[in-house]
Amino acid sequence: MSGSPAAAPGTGFVAPAYGVRSLGDVVPAVATAVGTSPASTGLVLPEAASYVVFLVDGLGARLLERYAHAAPYLSSLLGARPPGTAGVPSTTATSLTSLGTALAPGGHGIVGFTSRVPGTDRLLNALQWSKDVDPHEWQPNKTAFQTLRSLGTTVTVVNKREFQGTGLTEAAQRGAEYVGADRVGERIAAAVAASAEPRSLTYLYDGDLDWTGHRYGISSSQWLQQLSMIDAEAEQLREALPRSVRLLVLADHGMIDSPTESRIDIDEHPETSSLRDGLALLGGEARFRHLYCHRGAVDGVAATWREVLGERATVLTREEAIGRGWFGPVSPAVLPRLGDVIVASHGDFAVISTANFPYEATLVGLHGSLTPDEMLIPLLVD
Repeated sequence: MSGSPAAAPGTGFVAPAYGVRSLGDVVPAVATAVGTSPASTGLVLPEAASYVVFLVDGLGARLLERYAHAAPYLSSLLGARPPGTAGVPSTTATSLTSLGTALAPGGHGIVGFTSRVPGTDRLLNALQWSKDVDPHEWQPNKTAFQTLRSLGTTVTVVNKREFQGTGLTEAAQRGAEYVGADRVGERIAAAVAASAEPRSLTYLYDGDLDWTGHRYGISSSQWLQQLSMIDAEAEQLREALPRSVRLLVLADHGMIDSPTESRIDIDEHPETSSLRDGLALLGGEARFRHLYCHRGAVDGVAATWREVLGERATVLTREEAIGRGWFGPVSPAVLPRLGDVIVASHGDFAVISTANFPYEATLVGLHGSLTPDEMLIPLLVD
């Protein structure tokens, strides 16, 4: 377990607050608040008949503070409690699974946007999934939603119809009743109906802010307009809920804008040609790379990446990253999914591969690393 959100010495990174104020602590805290189970986490939430947990993809705490004028309702709730943290890496698939399982990434095994399928030369894309990877085998732990259901709590997921039954939904959220709702009005109505059940947890998701940030950047007018729409959605949801039901608004991660001049494409520049040496497979994402190495090449790969990237990133071996507590306790099955070498970006730096991940090169906003803008998430209760 880690303490409350704190900067890691010498990096400007924020350590994940597992067991205290991380995404994995939210569902156990709600269970205690609605009287289902005794406290099992350091996160304490106000008691209530029921909870609606509204997760806004990409709404980092720093971003909400910075652009408070565009979100008057949500920003009015800032300051009541300190921010929480995402896990590592600060990316959607990892975060949503931590929320749904109440486990750190090293326990649930969704360790990034892409990660190696052990024993193969293939990557699992945790958002798109692969039909030949069973999500129940990849993530075999009982989810927190299943645990709450077994204790008599009504648990409902309200999300787009296209996400029902997907690999990530099965890995992270199985055990809940799924209500498909594609439009804001549908989602609010579904959440209000589900939360009428006593001692219930209703989970509501909106991914539009994250999409807008990736496409246009967090400093764009498009992102600010989308933030205003999210703010209105949250306020409308609060007004539609009875006062006996608490609304908890949080995020899975924040985001930074990474300009072209702050990126390295390992496939296009002479400076980076050595970064392919000893590398069997490149995984993760632009802000947090998993490097899977040929046998005996780990030390050489780590040394080369440290030399080429310098102060633009922290480069650690798998054992060093685990030793820093980045992933929490790591189970044996999860160990080979982590890169032999881990690369976490500083500032607005990003490692692009146009050969392996051409789509990432088109994105403006990115996330995945341990900077405050990416790691700190709001925990807003009304």
